[in-house]
Amino acid sequence: MKQTTKETAVITTTARVTAARLAIREARPRRLTSTLLWAAQILMAAVFVMAALAKLTGGLEQEFADIGAGQWLMYFVGTTELAGAIGLLTPWLAGLAAAGLAAEMAGATIINATVLHNTTYGVNVGLTLVLFAVTGLIAYGRRRQIKALWAAIRR
Repeated sequence: MKQTTKETAVITTTARVTAARLAIREARPRRLTSTLLWAAQILMAAVFVMAALAKLTGGLEQEFADIGAGQWLMYFVGTTELAGAIGLLTPWLAGLAAAGLAAEMAGATIINATVLHNTTYGVNVGLTLVLFAVTGLIAYGRRRQIKALWAAIRR
């Protein structure tokens, strides 16, 4: 008499999170590259926290008034910059946060170059371009972790 057991694997949310963390940990870059990326991430997190606080405390009302989108945009950008800075300091979110901040800085560069070019804020094009480049390099350096996170989310 043959007995067969049919086992079905039950994948819990905890198991998925654990598998995702292991996949992201395996996708880490080499030691020197990781050290350089962490140094850049800490520096960029500090820069974006300062920028976010300037926006969230209302220190840049005139700049956003010149854009013409309203003050809601100032608070939205400040919130996304603060969330991105926190994400840069979170190991498994660092790549995704850097990609989001790079996209935000690309938009800021375009706005500064086109809408604000005749104002005193037009000189910020260089600053936002540098921030875009650095956050883009961080995202590129963490690209394997972004792919592992995406694969873990899709499961």
